[in-house]
Amino acid sequence: MSNTFRLTFPVVNRELLNWFPGHMGKGMKQMQQKLKQVDCVIEVHDARIPLSGRNSEFRYTISDIKPHILVLNKKDKIDRRAQSRIIDRLQQQDSEARHILFTNCKDQTCNGIRKVMPLAQDLILSSNRFNRADQKESCIMIIGVPNVGKSSLINVLRNRHLNKRAASQVGAVAGITRSVLNRIKICEDPLVYLLDTPGILKPNIADTETGLRLALVSCLQDHLVGEELIADYLLYLMNKRGNFKYVELMGLTEPTDSIAEVLVAGSKHLDKSVRVRHYDGSFVIRPDAMLAARHMIKAFRTGAFGKILIDDDKFV
Repeated sequence: MSNTFRLTFPVVNRELLNWFPGHMGKGMKQMQQKLKQVDCVIEVHDARIPLSGRNSEFRYTISDIKPHILVLNKKDKIDRRAQSRIIDRLQQQDSEARHILFTNCKDQTCNGIRKVMPLAQDLILSSNRFNRADQKESCIMIIGVPNVGKSSLINVLRNRHLNKRAASQVGAVAGITRSVLNRIKICEDPLVYLLDTPGILKPNIADTETGLRLALVSCLQDHLVGEELIADYLLYLMNKRGNFKYVELMGLTEPTDSIAEVLVAGSKHLDKSVRVRHYDGSFVIRPDAMLAARHMIKAFRTGAFGKILIDDDKFV
């Protein structure tokens, strides 16, 4: 076993971390145009990265203008004891972050899910609605970076209050929702509508680690960053935390700091290889490193390595 692991992760090509497709810029403009019709904003983020990757532009262009709730989704992926630490730090950083809920949109009985609509209603009733004062219905806008569970939250709330089937498309790939959709009825009495919106990243991601943390939880599309790079960052993070559960999963005999060793061992363990053509036309059989990287990343995302608060080091 290696006695030393990397203390820092090497800087990578920043072009990999500037994923801001045209539909995101268009989406932000659409969201701002819709604000006049909105009474409350619910910002959804991944509980595993509560401090990393939140789009700060929301605060200055959208959420500060209206009553705001921060929903940290996928709470089942972190230790429940971390929630109070997360709330304290978020409120230290942002005095406006007064209403924070932890949710698991895959659990209909989730306590956080049950609190969303009553809290939103209270905030709307106690706010000055200006040009919407004569409107009987309420409209809530759901915002956040890609693939944090915005559409899932809409669907679980709709099912809970209207007992209707899914109204918003859900996918495991970042960027499924492409535009601000029509209003979705969420509740009859009182009459409440939700607006789904595309996931919007900041045009420039601050640094390598922020980008890779976003990628690790699927806020960036894997192939745009590179599965082997994401797997390498996961390896670095797990070694740094003393979490060596990847050893058995990837067919290793001991922890290592080399992603090449991990992926070769993993592909052999999975009995997966690829035929690679040489320049002379001949073929050689090599370990399928890409498949092994995907296997390792999927294991993290499905909880095989345990409950991991990726931003844990930011609380030190």
